[in-house]
Formats: sequence, structure tokens, C-alpha cells
Amino acid sequence: MNEQGPRRIWLCADDYGIAPGVSEAIRDLVGRGRLNATSVMVVAPSFSRAEAEALAALNAAEPRVAIGLHLTLTGPLKPLTADYAPLADGAFLPLTTTLRLAVQQRLNMTKLAAELRAQFEAFAAAFGRAPDFVDGHQHVHLFPQVRHAALEAVAWMAPQAWVRQCGSIQALSRRLGDPKGLLVDWLSREFRARAARHGIDTNPAFAGTYTYRLDTDFPRIFPQFLEKMPRGGLVMCHPGHVDDELMRLDPLTLLREKEYAYFAGDAFPADLAAAGLTLN
Repeated sequence: MNEQGPRRIWLCADDYGIAPGVSEAIRDLVGRGRLNATSVMVVAPSFSRAEAEALAALNAAEPRVAIGLHLTLTGPLKPLTADYAPLADGAFLPLTTTLRLAVQQRLNMTKLAAELRAQFEAFAAAFGRAPDFVDGHQHVHLFPQVRHAALEAVAWMAPQAWVRQCGSIQALSRRLGDPKGLLVDWLSREFRARAARHGIDTNPAFAGTYTYRLDTDFPRIFPQFLEKMPRGGLVMCHPGHVDDELMRLDPLTLLREKEYAYFAGDAFPADLAAAGLTLN
């Protein structure tokens, strides 16, 4: 692709494996050429060798989707390691508690490192190889303490992988109504610096966070994520079909259906082309 042609970006669907309906929707969009990356939640009860094989099969004829590891450290998901701590009723702690402990430097680094290694090992056991890239469920890989352990694990267990940073290139004035986006942008500054010291590549730009209100007009806001997106930039998304397992594990439900409908429809490729971008 020459410099004057469309810029190739990553459109990454998070949470592959969290529930059958989410995994099926992601595979469908990959097959349509509407996604080119997805990150796998290996701790999810619904994730299995069969789900891994179904995803990997999409790359059998030619590379169609980058497959990453979605590091998970928040409830109601449960750890892979037997002695991980702290826990709440046998599950990881809630997001806000995990972030607070990480900022206070109160996470047990030995147990944290062991759990992250176990998730890398589970990915390798399912796919027969290391992940193409690494990110985190609810952006936990960016948190203090966690980012140190995560980057150490990448350097050791997946040295060819890149990692997702979540620094935005959009104007601050546009992002003032998105506190989550502002937080992950700030956390990404130190994350990028640490990744560079490890010699680990990161995506040059990121977009995709929003308030996740049920009345969100996703087809209206998504083109904003594409503005000024450079070659190699990454847009995060969460398409899926709602099923009982998803409702049990995650509050993000019906919005996944909205995202899926947009990406499967005609507006998405038109918006991508209008922004001068491509997934190919």
C-alpha cells in the first residue's frame, strides 16, 4: 500500500470467549471482513479448545484476524491460579477495587505475575502459539503494578507480540464527556514508556471508549473514532449477541447487539472508506 492509499488500521473486538454469543458474532464479522483483530479471554468458563479452533480456522487460507490475549483480573471472572489473592467470593475483585489497590501499590506482585503467566500458558495451550498482541479486560494491563507484570510477561512469553496502549489523538474538548477515555489515556503515558524500555511495540493511536449508555447512537459516534486515525492505529469495539452467559458475567449486553448490527451493515464500510481507512 502506498502512502497515498487508504491507511490500514486495527479494528479489535474485545472479549472473545466470554460467552458463546459474543464469540459467534466476532467470528461472523471476521468472516465478513469487518474485523481484523480480536482478543481472547482465556479465563472465561465458555472459552474452550473448540472456540479457539473455530477462531484459528478463519486464518487457514490466509491471515484474516490477529488473535490476542485479553488479560483479565476483574470479577466476576475467576483466576486460573489456585492461590491468587485478593479475591471476593472466589472471584477477582471488582474493577474499582482492583484499580485502587494497584494505585496504592498493594497488589501481591508474586501472585499477580503467576496469574498472568497462567493466562499466557492457557492461550498457548489453546492456540498452539503465543498471542499476536496483548491487551486487558477493562484496560487492567495499564494499571500500576499490573503494567509492570504484564510487560515482563510479554517480553518473556510472547516477545514478538505488540501491546495495546490507549492514548487518544482526539482533541481534549471532544473527550471531556468520556471519563473512562481520559483515565486510560493518562495511564497509557507510563505504559508506553515502559513498553519502549522493554523494546515492545505499541499501536500509535487508540479510540473506541464511550459512556456505554443504553441509548447511545453507535452508528453516529463511531465515525468520530476514525478521525485522524493514523496507519496502525487501533479502534476497540465490543460486538456480540446476548445470551444467558453474557448476562451472568458482564453488564455490557444490548449495546453489543447495536455494535454488531452496525459492523455487519452497509454504513460501516462506507464510514471506513470516507475516513480513508481500510482493514485490509
